[in-house]
Amino acid sequence: MQALWMVWAAFFFATMAVGIKVASSSFSLFELVFYRGLVSVVFLALVLRARRTPLATQVPMMHAWRAAIGVFALSSWFYAIAHLPLATAMTLNYMSGVWVAAFVVGGALLYGQSSRQGPLMATVLAGFAGVVMMLRPTLNQNQLFAGLVGLLSGMGAAMAYLQVTALGKAGEPEGRTVFYFSVSTALAGLAGVLWTGFTPWASVTWQAAAWLIPIGVLASLGQWAMTRAYSRGATLLVANLQYAGIVFAAFYSLVLFDDPIPLIGWAGMALIVVSGIAATVLRTRALPDTPAEEH
Repeated sequence: MQALWMVWAAFFFATMAVGIKVASSSFSLFELVFYRGLVSVVFLALVLRARRTPLATQVPMMHAWRAAIGVFALSSWFYAIAHLPLATAMTLNYMSGVWVAAFVVGGALLYGQSSRQGPLMATVLAGFAGVVMMLRPTLNQNQLFAGLVGLLSGMGAAMAYLQVTALGKAGEPEGRTVFYFSVSTALAGLAGVLWTGFTPWASVTWQAAAWLIPIGVLASLGQWAMTRAYSRGATLLVANLQYAGIVFAAFYSLVLFDDPIPLIGWAGMALIVVSGIAATVLRTRALPDTPAEEH
């Protein structure tokens, strides 16, 4: 099932997050965005050349919109991370799955089409409830603006995912879509670094430097898998399966950083897994008599 590519994407992104946590001790967020994008561009250029996939596209404006909204979502998320508790910023960003569900169901109703996606949407909401149980976000009164920006990061991510779906429907190869997004990420990171300045290499630890290439490669693999999932899989099922990233991240935190998982966190993890299985079963049963979703 094509939607299961999202589980691979979640694994790659969670592993990349480990590298970002280590590298952030020496590099600024703008530097990490720049190096991530630069390594991804080089890696994807080599892969596309090996696969003989041309970079020329018939839909440049669709790529431009995907890049613009993706950079907006990423920048908003980084702002939220800087001004909110990490758990709150993560929760608001993971609302992208709820936004995707709202856009798909709301779009169907707007165009006068009957939507039978209620059970799948319920699994998305259940998965998000599991995310809240695991992260337990908090928000103070003086953090309302940052909370709004974090909310916009999730909405922007959802719009970017739906644009990825549209590019897949237009026949764009996943690698080309990820390549142009990586270019935009590198340019956005470079603009930020030129404003804040580069960290002197003399003060960079070897552990942080060693993660720069893996971060870019893992970002490429995660974006590629995510793009394939949204391009070829059922949108609401993919939106649910992206919550697997929280589960992978929790295990990394437990094993690598000795961060304990409380009982409510284990319960939330179980809810995420169960909702993902339920969404997969519901979609599989619906395949024989349900046409592909209109995006």
